[in-house]
Amino acid sequence: MSQDAYTEAGVSQSGADASVAALVAHLGKIDTGKPSRVVPLPGHYASVLRIDATTGIAFGTDGVGTKMVVAERLGRLETIGIDCIAMNVNDLICVGAEPIALVDFILCPTADPELSGAIGEGLRRGAEIAGIEIPGGEIAQVGDVVNGLELAGSAIGIVDLDAIVTGAAIAAGDAVIGLPSSGLHSNGYTLARKALEGIALDDERLGRPLGDVLLEPTEIYVRPILELLDSDVDVRGLAHITGDGLNNLLRLGRGVGYEISEPLPVPPVFELIAAEGGIGDGEMHEVFNMGCGFCVTVPEADLDAALVLLRAHYPAARRIGTVTDRAGVVSRG
Repeated sequence: MSQDAYTEAGVSQSGADASVAALVAHLGKIDTGKPSRVVPLPGHYASVLRIDATTGIAFGTDGVGTKMVVAERLGRLETIGIDCIAMNVNDLICVGAEPIALVDFILCPTADPELSGAIGEGLRRGAEIAGIEIPGGEIAQVGDVVNGLELAGSAIGIVDLDAIVTGAAIAAGDAVIGLPSSGLHSNGYTLARKALEGIALDDERLGRPLGDVLLEPTEIYVRPILELLDSDVDVRGLAHITGDGLNNLLRLGRGVGYEISEPLPVPPVFELIAAEGGIGDGEMHEVFNMGCGFCVTVPEADLDAALVLLRAHYPAARRIGTVTDRAGVVSRG
């Protein structure tokens, strides 16, 4: 594959960025005739609306994407709901919110009770891990639009307005802690499938069937992060590492950069994708989480206390880098 293998595989990040900009150009002009409830958090993982003088509602929406293609091909949809929950609640906690509920949306050619039941199993399991409810949802039968399944959701959470984690307090010298991912999570599957298309899903060179590796559910970081937020640790930034890799850190405070000097170990599945697809290291780190699914930024003085709490859940958690004064730059040592 070429340098921009993801674009060749069918996903253009620059196109996505331009499309978002085109949408926002109009949405930003909405005039409701009353004061806005939106808390300004440009570029963050979730949006927050003021409900009253002290309380905010955080909300966001996301889907499973082309990981569904692998699940359908294997006829195994019982874990894909976990991914849907994870992709939403992991974003909500980045603003310091406690997720409380999600509604799901299934897009399909025709409704199938057996498939819906399998998806429901994963949604239930994911909801229990995240500690949220699923009070409703929607199934849309649109055979003229799609020939496969898509699963997405919209989640809400609550946050005290004076406790929103904006990233604004991040300063040069702060420590960046990495929490391990469980695998690919739910990003980059278009490129991963293209790179691995010559390998059977029952291939066991990774120690278990490739299909099992690709369907490993996305880690849900809610409970450990809420525990950290309830502690005395000064949590200055929280980043869900999805598409764009560690560049997601730049969605936090302005005027700073990040030096990643001790990255978490890269799981073998990423090495296989790179080798089979001829994908360069730079693009791999721009598309995939490369073994780090979530980052926490704390002052140097709070690093040890934060690691004690986080290692109770993730023994492999460690400091992976430091905040720098090189604004907008993420470098890997």
